[in-house]
Amino acid sequence: MEEMLEKNLPILEGLLFIVGEDGITIDKASDVLGLSVSKTGMVFDALTKKYEADTYGLQVSNYGGIYRFLTKDCIAPYAKKLFQMKKKSSFSPAMLETLAIIAYKQPITRVEIEEIRGVSADAMLRKLIALDMIQEEGRSEAPGRPILYGVTSEFMNAFKLVSLDELPELPNFATDEESEALFE
Repeated sequence: MEEMLEKNLPILEGLLFIVGEDGITIDKASDVLGLSVSKTGMVFDALTKKYEADTYGLQVSNYGGIYRFLTKDCIAPYAKKLFQMKKKSSFSPAMLETLAIIAYKQPITRVEIEEIRGVSADAMLRKLIALDMIQEEGRSEAPGRPILYGVTSEFMNAFKLVSLDELPELPNFATDEESEALFE
């Protein structure tokens, strides 16, 4: 019995870590460990008892038949402080402008972005790539085969978009010919 616990305790601990907030049922853990449900229950009990000690910041919980790791109550003020300290990724106006151009015009090259913005886009592209908001989408057939950029799934998540069709419509501005006609 002791040998069975010694062998399976670290495995179950690792499995609980891997499944994260989804948790794992005793039946699933039993299948994975190759143990009976009752023996798997004993391993869960031993793991739960182990994490009851004050030396751990985690505990094993069982809600609705799903086991998962949770932090202990004593961690709450520190977690709150951590998330308050977490710097929100705020986008500068230049970053938002570059990101909007890419989202509306993708795939688009750096030169095309710079033509629209009127300024260099190198720094903004590097920052947006580092933030995983944009990615390289391949190469253009234009001379020099410049890199084409497009938005990532992280961009879609950050702006809560299912598809780019959800982007707001751009206003219709007068063409150069219409603008010239105004001044005649």
